[in-house]
Amino acid sequence: MLIVKPFIFKKFPEIVCGFSTKVGPNSFPPYYFNLSYSVDDKKEIVDLNRKIFFTELGLNEEKVSYQKQVHGNNIREVNSSGNCGESDALITTSKNLGLAISSADCPAIFIYDPVKKITAAIHSGWRGTEKKIVQKTIVKLKDDFKSNPLDMVVYLGPSISQKNYEVGEEVAQKFDEEFILKKKGKFYLDIKSANYKMMLDEGVIKSNIQISKLCSYEYEILLHSYRRDGQKSGRALGLITMKDSV
Repeated sequence: MLIVKPFIFKKFPEIVCGFSTKVGPNSFPPYYFNLSYSVDDKKEIVDLNRKIFFTELGLNEEKVSYQKQVHGNNIREVNSSGNCGESDALITTSKNLGLAISSADCPAIFIYDPVKKITAAIHSGWRGTEKKIVQKTIVKLKDDFKSNPLDMVVYLGPSISQKNYEVGEEVAQKFDEEFILKKKGKFYLDIKSANYKMMLDEGVIKSNIQISKLCSYEYEILLHSYRRDGQKSGRALGLITMKDSV
């Protein structure tokens, strides 16, 4: 199987971070290596896919925290595994607890503070981006956990690129002009850059940020994309965890 792993966390052996792809040993059309129960895939297949994915990362599948992503700006601190309710960002100081983000175009963003030993995982679609969930998560880390943005290390995983992300004018008007490309009467949103700017504005160092160049829409053989495949799209999982021993 193939898992996308960021290089930005390689200097931290305690961190495990990976983003699943369509390439796996249990990859059947139309959903391929799907890791979500929210599509019309068989539960037993999803169960097996998740077990394969977590095992490949060296994790216990029963020590992963999930959320019901609702495209909002609710941020939740978690210290236990399983479904923790409706939110779009998870924060934990617990070791050996994975934080999972489901994605099929939307940016999945992962933060690690190696000084305060905190991890965070964020789902930031256009609604979450417009509501500044990344900014609000960083502010919460600063205010509630005394985390310094200068220490934060961030990975933004594979997601849709601007040239493939057409939005309506009503959505385009919600964003600064620098993130909108208008071409032949159509509007295209640069959702990666909008989130990146929030990180910089909150004090995260540029060299501590990795933005994946992989476009979920373009890499059909590799990545799930709801924009491309509609109801037949599976979902990837991105995950970060902080191990207590290396």
